[in-house]
Amino acid sequence: MEDAEIIDLYWQRDQRAIDETHGKYGGFLAGIAWNILRSHSDAEECVNDTYLRTWNAIPPARPSAFRAWLGRIVRNLSLDRWKQSRTAKRGGDGMEVLLGELDDCVPEPHGTERTMEDQEIASLISAFLRRQSPESRIIFLRRYWYGQSVADIAAGMNCGEGKVKSSLFRTRKALRTYLEQEEVFL
Repeated sequence: MEDAEIIDLYWQRDQRAIDETHGKYGGFLAGIAWNILRSHSDAEECVNDTYLRTWNAIPPARPSAFRAWLGRIVRNLSLDRWKQSRTAKRGGDGMEVLLGELDDCVPEPHGTERTMEDQEIASLISAFLRRQSPESRIIFLRRYWYGQSVADIAAGMNCGEGKVKSSLFRTRKALRTYLEQEEVFL
């Protein structure tokens, strides 16, 4: 079923919309949640919460890029759950390492008076990524948006882990330079 047809089912308040969303995007959503949470039960709960949020948002929303829209919802829910569990146990895990890799590139969101708002930084990062090669952009997004491990990225791109690590290092360095030129780090 096409995305527009699924969205129409939501607009009609037809329960089949959730089944169709699950059938078409359930694996995609579960993959994002799993990469962040590393817990099947937590990932499943975030995917189910994504369906609920989608049900409550459509209507009035009519997303033009349904897959990306769903991905953003499940990612945000998963990150919230990860932060909640981290606060509860105060332990380190893979997501902490993943997010720590970007610490040198992106400033604290509310650390100084002159720090740009989160959406402005996101726009700058998007503009930066559009200037990168497709391969570098894909590697960066797989790592920092989808939360994939270096090994999974390498396997998915049919290359070695060293190439992925080098690409990520160069892209982070270039991103920092770009953000400095845009005066994000003042």
